[in-house]
Amino acid sequence: MHWQTTRFQIDLSRPQVMGIVNVTPDSFSDGGQHASSTAALRHCEQLLKAGADILDIGGESTRPGSPAVTLDEELARVLPVVRGAVGLGVPVSVDTYKPEVMRAVLDLGADIVNDVWALRRGDALQAVAAHPGCGVCLMHMHRDPQTMQAAPMDGDVLVPVRDFLQARAQALRALGVGADRITLDPGIGFGKTVAQNFSLLTRQSELLDLGYPLLAGWSRKSSLGAVTGRERPADRLAASVAAALLAVDRGARVVRVHDVRDTVDALKVWRAVAAV
Repeated sequence: MHWQTTRFQIDLSRPQVMGIVNVTPDSFSDGGQHASSTAALRHCEQLLKAGADILDIGGESTRPGSPAVTLDEELARVLPVVRGAVGLGVPVSVDTYKPEVMRAVLDLGADIVNDVWALRRGDALQAVAAHPGCGVCLMHMHRDPQTMQAAPMDGDVLVPVRDFLQARAQALRALGVGADRITLDPGIGFGKTVAQNFSLLTRQSELLDLGYPLLAGWSRKSSLGAVTGRERPADRLAASVAAALLAVDRGARVVRVHDVRDTVDALKVWRAVAAV
């Protein structure tokens, strides 16, 4: 199994660690720490030294209740970082839902579009389909970042999440995008309750029937704080690593994390056990 992207065919036989680079002042966990281009690129280099396989650069927070960012502001935050990151020798993902940003970063050589809206805004589908080889991650989100946790989903969420992801993948396939360019993300924390998030983790392997690789993003999420009592996101390291391992054990091929070094070490242990 592999993930075809602009410059790289990512081998998914080994779980991949995607390091988070938030070029934002207000992300829920590390907002403001890497808000300048220089700081963000330094963080990219640190993540690579820690063992990251993929860099995921974002210029707009999608934490619950976060305000939208203008197109010009997002471009000003993201483009200088992407311009530098594409020279670091690893796949570069950009976390955005704006088609204009997608086109701009792909023109700079970015490899992956990671969209929490699953290409539902504007002509995002066409922006990705028009690119000859970029990878894409389609995520499930209930409602929008401003309202998703004020009115989360009801009942069992596995089936509606699965149906949504299948429909979005089919919409992209209908425009000629190959299956090997697509990865799916169930969207932990995006409009789901704590119980629903853990239910998705428990039943995550059922999403593999869709035929696409899965990306899991549990890092420092509030659901981990709810079960551990750790109020500060930075205190959820152990819980984040545990959730990443559980996700991989249930079939995820990419984990999106803040704490790269610890996740990489834990996955080395997981692989050693799996190889026996």
